[in-house]
Amino acid sequence: MLMIGTGEYTTGYVHGEASDSDKSAGVVALTMFDLRRRGKIGRLGLCGTNGKKFPGIRAHMDKAIGQTYKGLDMTMDTFPIDGAVDPQAYIAALEKFKPGDAATIFTPDDTHFDIALACVKRGLHVLVTKPVVKTLAEHRALKDAAEASGVLVMVEVHKRFDPIYLDAKDKIQALGPFSYMYSYMSQPKHQLDTFRAWAGKGSDISYYLNSHHTDFHEWAMQGRSRPVRVSALASTGVATCQYQMDTEDTITLSVQWQNRGPSPSLGTGLYTSSWVAPKSDVHSQQRFFYMGHGGEVNVDQAHRGYTLASDELGGGGFKSVNPLFMKYTPTDGRFAGQRGYGYLSFEAFVDAVVDIQSGKASVGDFDASLATIGTTALTTAILEAGRRSLDAGGRPMEIVYGEEADRAWSAPEGGEENHPFPIDIRPVEF
Repeated sequence: MLMIGTGEYTTGYVHGEASDSDKSAGVVALTMFDLRRRGKIGRLGLCGTNGKKFPGIRAHMDKAIGQTYKGLDMTMDTFPIDGAVDPQAYIAALEKFKPGDAATIFTPDDTHFDIALACVKRGLHVLVTKPVVKTLAEHRALKDAAEASGVLVMVEVHKRFDPIYLDAKDKIQALGPFSYMYSYMSQPKHQLDTFRAWAGKGSDISYYLNSHHTDFHEWAMQGRSRPVRVSALASTGVATCQYQMDTEDTITLSVQWQNRGPSPSLGTGLYTSSWVAPKSDVHSQQRFFYMGHGGEVNVDQAHRGYTLASDELGGGGFKSVNPLFMKYTPTDGRFAGQRGYGYLSFEAFVDAVVDIQSGKASVGDFDASLATIGTTALTTAILEAGRRSLDAGGRPMEIVYGEEADRAWSAPEGGEENHPFPIDIRPVEF
């Protein structure tokens, strides 16, 4: 397993010290160390762009992981070598891995496509953090390349493994055609310092956070509804004035969905994300409301009825805690986070790769159960259309599927695959 990206989500190390978020021990590397302990993976590699960081990363991980949990082997190859700086170190790192191996990609959004494509062409199975890519054209190219190489490309949208989101998604299937959805997701404004290298340059908060709930909505629809028009609005001022960063504070996507059938009804989705929230009892506010023609669902993921007040633990103060994502507190001195949905998303990927390698399953078998490159194009289309709408002063963007797909969508007997794939995004003409 080659872990590409050495930042907060992989190692918990940010700007020369432990992250001050809820992920100071990281997620990816910690999970991979434990999966290796359980015999599911073997050699590990860690690849970044700046080898000067590796002494600090090793020291941090020794304290946050090695001295915290018993029995975890943290041995790994690192790329580039200590002291070297190479923005394309992943190319040399891939030469040390063979077809059939796997990689995770947790890097700035605008680098995902090039890195994932290089991994796919090398024959590696790939798990990419959301958003998998930034444009529909990139999505299609990566999908085609994965099919040509016969490898699995999965999007790491861990909310699909949250037991509450999973149950809500299953219950939505019985609530009739889609009518309305509102979602909100935030992070505290100090994260702008964490993301200073790419925020507003290579990506925005909508790509980074709205991707969670647009994916959930796409997943819940199961081909019963599709987005057809997107417009976007933004709030500004905090990032520009307090952090001197040219990026939006908060972005809202307004999406018109079309339900399937000979007389298609319409639904509306509103997805809001922000990275200028105040520091509060949770690191990330996460909630949504969904209404179908036959019922509604309301989920507050941030508050599970479990609170903690401490002088020092967890940084002190009052907190609403969520061990369902990742249980960092050791049990009998050992890591015990195997049932968290932040862990399960990686384990599902590893298990899928093992099944493919052993011949127990084919790549296409996982379209029904995982967020694969072939089943997540609607999220990419929504996010790209939202960015293009903002850049055009809020002008609506149309998501185009083509005449043949439109006829199949409107036919009484159906005929369209469960995962419609758009062919274009274009400005709405008035």
